[in-house]
Amino acid sequence: MSWLQLSLTTRDRQAARVELLFENLGALSVTLLDAEDDPLLEPAPGETPLWRRTRITALFEGEADITALRSALRHHLDAATFATLSQERVEDQAWERAWMDAFQPMHYGHHLWVCPAGRRPDDPHAIIVELDPGLAFGSGTHPTTALCLEWLAAHDLEGRTLIDYGCGSGILGIAALRLGVDRVIAVDHDPQALEATEANARKNAVYDRLQVVTPEAIPQVQSDLLVANILAGILEALEPTLAAHVRPQGTVLLSGILTEQAAGVVEAYRPHFSVQPPIEKDGWVRIEGTRNSST
Repeated sequence: MSWLQLSLTTRDRQAARVELLFENLGALSVTLLDAEDDPLLEPAPGETPLWRRTRITALFEGEADITALRSALRHHLDAATFATLSQERVEDQAWERAWMDAFQPMHYGHHLWVCPAGRRPDDPHAIIVELDPGLAFGSGTHPTTALCLEWLAAHDLEGRTLIDYGCGSGILGIAALRLGVDRVIAVDHDPQALEATEANARKNAVYDRLQVVTPEAIPQVQSDLLVANILAGILEALEPTLAAHVRPQGTVLLSGILTEQAAGVVEAYRPHFSVQPPIEKDGWVRIEGTRNSST
């Protein structure tokens, strides 16, 4: 059995319209991917996350009429977008096994591991976060997430409280709970992210120590540690909000920041934090700050 796969590249403003067009033409699934290695992390509240150029792939039944599909696409798309159209036959396979082969256990620090279901490392002391990539951002593969996981794995978190601001899949908060954090408040404006965080927390048996909330509903508390893996511009704008949720001498951990953006983020956090030099990984940085007692 085979499937017909059509792919094309479009500008950000057209992506949603092209996705809907494929669906109306009978696509069984439509996938949107970055076409230019343009990293996209947590958007601002109310924003729709879009890349500058998006590669859209649609899967159709094998017997779909390719001539009719191309004619419809030619009619509805501009010439430049239609010119990027490609097609191929995709043979049926054990999709779940192919996915499992691609996503292997990942190691952070001495004993922290992020693993897909059914995959355990050969480490008798492993602290495991079981996580399958899903609809919400955050499976540990991106350098920004890895930078945060490495920091968490390297510090004594026993009995501390943590706010995971822009939680995505919940990976950072769940890892912190597995490493000894007492309680986590996971914050996100995307309902899908909150659902994913809840589901992943249940899977990892830490749900009883985790609270998921929208930014508007976050409790008026100060935490020992706040992690925020979002975009640099949003981090700068959120500095007063995040500072208010970190206790004096508490720690803020920021990521989602390109190397060239680090100076601006550091400057934005100086009013309330003593900031350490950024730590770089593959063009991204992590910034750690300690909350001042006098501000």
